Amino acid sequence: MALLPLPAATASPAPSPSADRAGSETPAVRLENLAKSFGSGPLDTAPTFAVDHIDLDVRDGEFFSMLGPSGSGKTTTLRMIAGFELPTAGRVRLHGVDVTNQPPFARDVNTVFQDYALFPHMSVGDNVAYGLVVRKVAKPERVRRVADALDMVRLAGYDARKPGQLSGGQRQRVALARALVNRPRVLLLDEPLGALDLKLREEMQIELKSIQQQVGITFIYVTHDQEEALTMSDRLAVFNRGKIEQVGAPAEVYERPATAFVAGFVGTSNLLRGAVAEAIVGRSGTFTVRPEKIRLGDPDSAAGEDETSALGTIRSVVYLGPDTRFVVALDAGSELVVTQQNLTTSSMEALALQGTAVRLTWKRQHNFPVDNDG
Repeated sequence: MALLPLPAATASPAPSPSADRAGSETPAVRLENLAKSFGSGPLDTAPTFAVDHIDLDVRDGEFFSMLGPSGSGKTTTLRMIAGFELPTAGRVRLHGVDVTNQPPFARDVNTVFQDYALFPHMSVGDNVAYGLVVRKVAKPERVRRVADALDMVRLAGYDARKPGQLSGGQRQRVALARALVNRPRVLLLDEPLGALDLKLREEMQIELKSIQQQVGITFIYVTHDQEEALTMSDRLAVFNRGKIEQVGAPAEVYERPATAFVAGFVGTSNLLRGAVAEAIVGRSGTFTVRPEKIRLGDPDSAAGEDETSALGTIRSVVYLGPDTRFVVALDAGSELVVTQQNLTTSSMEALALQGTAVRLTWKRQHNFPVDNDG
């Protein structure tokens, strides 16, 4: 598989995502107090902020995801990095250079969109070469770089076809090749897999991560799919209502959510609050515990010294094939969701447990306190 040569400034191999990068290293992207509002509300009320004064560093050579629900500000942030939107306040720096007021074509970034944005009347090769033609790259060099780009996305030999002759996954790869052929230092991806079916989307997730590691450039990926973000990212930022709630590695964000919002949005989580938390955890506050950490047992069974336990009744059972999801109504109030792998359990055995009294147990270390204001 051919690799696209990188610009001289980034020709050295990208550091491992797990490497401890020096704090003085210039980030690929730095957002400083970045904000975007869309005017005042009725009767001169305060403006509505799509992005509300955020600070963020994206390291050079990492796969970074911006994760959040619709309207959380992630796509607007990406568009400000690309130059398609001008900030209301704050700065955008690319590799230390302030590009806040530069137009998109002057920034060393390319963007891949969900709708591919391919020219239907042009061949695959001409679509990929379009940016090189605009930049007046000599034809022999264009031919070589287009061939390398198509080979990299496993579309060698497809250069004469039209986009309409390709599948959705193939069109997405053409869009990726077109973006990479220009050798940007930062590639922005705005929910590029959203139009694909589940199986193809999962395959493309692995491909995208592999390509990013090969070319060694910075990928910034926008998605509302938490599984997608956990699968591909070196680090991710969780957006909510125009703000960033947490930044960290996937395992850190999943295992140690900073807020109740992060706990609920990144995977499935249970929250124990108020009197229920005091009764079960033994102290006040808000705590999260992941469903896969909880065991179902006989109500007469005893919990270990290092375990938390709670009595309840299985209210509903959802058989999901590889595992089963139980919703348990707690005697102390509230509910907990429990997931168990179906190592030996059949669907009929799992469904028959509805209405059964149980004791739930889990390690105390999995009671993770969170900020309830998130």
